[in-house]
Amino acid sequence: MKLSAPAIRARKRRNGDAPIVMVTAYDEPGARYAGAAGVDMILVGDSMANVVLGLDNTLGVTIADMCHHVRAVSNAKSNVHIVADMPWLSYHVEIGESVRNAGLLVRSGADSVKLEGGRNRLGVIRALIDAEIPVMGHLGLTPQSVMSFGGFKVQAKSLEAAKQLTEDALLLQEAGVYACVIEGVPGIVGTRVTEALDMPTIGIGAGPETDGQVLVFHDLLGMTNRPPAKFVRQYADVGSVITEALGRYAQDVRNGSFPNDSEAYANPEALLD
Repeated sequence: MKLSAPAIRARKRRNGDAPIVMVTAYDEPGARYAGAAGVDMILVGDSMANVVLGLDNTLGVTIADMCHHVRAVSNAKSNVHIVADMPWLSYHVEIGESVRNAGLLVRSGADSVKLEGGRNRLGVIRALIDAEIPVMGHLGLTPQSVMSFGGFKVQAKSLEAAKQLTEDALLLQEAGVYACVIEGVPGIVGTRVTEALDMPTIGIGAGPETDGQVLVFHDLLGMTNRPPAKFVRQYADVGSVITEALGRYAQDVRNGSFPNDSEAYANPEALLD
């Protein structure tokens, strides 16, 4: 049964609930495999910029790109809660336009949307919730802030920064956010933020004590063209399997063994005559 935003909101490990399992997916096959594996949530992330489109950061992804991939994921009909990232400049604009952009994602098949930032995003978060669109937050290493951060760097390393992150998380909770991704922070920060909140946290590089975990599909399957981040555990080397299979296909075409008679349609008698 697909989890609703309120059902996810109620999931806390300290209450005895199982950790939330979230993975990214960007197309129908990825969503189908994720659903069959029994994940709780699929994130259609703007990380598609890196692992699907080959870009250096997420800033090149548009709302049209996101809608296209959300539709593909929803076509898997995997009965898994679909979260759609709001890409850069889709919610940094006038409130009405931000709500319309989120609505496009929902109409494409998203069950909720995710956006980055804390107190500076409270206005748009409240407007989205007023429009009956569930919102997931994202704090810590927020990839859309890569230029202002000066790169992909661990965040909340000082006491003051850790306190501000916790305060931002509490503000998001008060505004009505149903869960929050915490990315790229020391483990103790992930733990303390999780303890401070009644809503669940979903960690990615935030230690083992968050209420759930998320990883990028291509990272955990070994399908990327860059070294994995410290927090990534690679569960398979699917990239090598794909390369080996395509190599055998190319060899069979070149040596004439593909296709063989069993892989060709029979010739009708009329054509033989």
